[in-house]
Amino acid sequence: QVQLVESGGGLVQAGGSLRLSCAASGRTFSNYAMGWFRQAPGKEREFVAAISPSGGTTYYADSVKGRFTISRDNAKNTVYLQMNSLKPEDTAVYYCAADTSYIAVIQTPNYWGQGTQVTVSS
Repeated sequence: QVQLVESGGGLVQAGGSLRLSCAASGRTFSNYAMGWFRQAPGKEREFVAAISPSGGTTYYADSVKGRFTISRDNAKNTVYLQMNSLKPEDTAVYYCAADTSYIAVIQTPNYWGQGTQVTVSS
């Protein structure tokens, strides 16, 4: 089992920045691809970004490409999501996810965190 705990959410004005963190425990962190998803009110959960176990490969949804950056620190068992130029439509609960498969972490991850709320005011 992998336990994931997100932090760093909050309220920010449009154009501002936030950095989300996700601390992992329970298994060897460097064996897992990591991802971020989000779910806005009344909408389905959607993929945001993913990073390979080594950190050498990243992938982003078109809606956040160029504004968000995913990174990881395997020594700290933590994955980050740096969010810049935030827009009101980025408002959602953001979830951290993990899977041993990079493809699976983009589509149907095995492990999920509880989520952290991000609200962007206009």
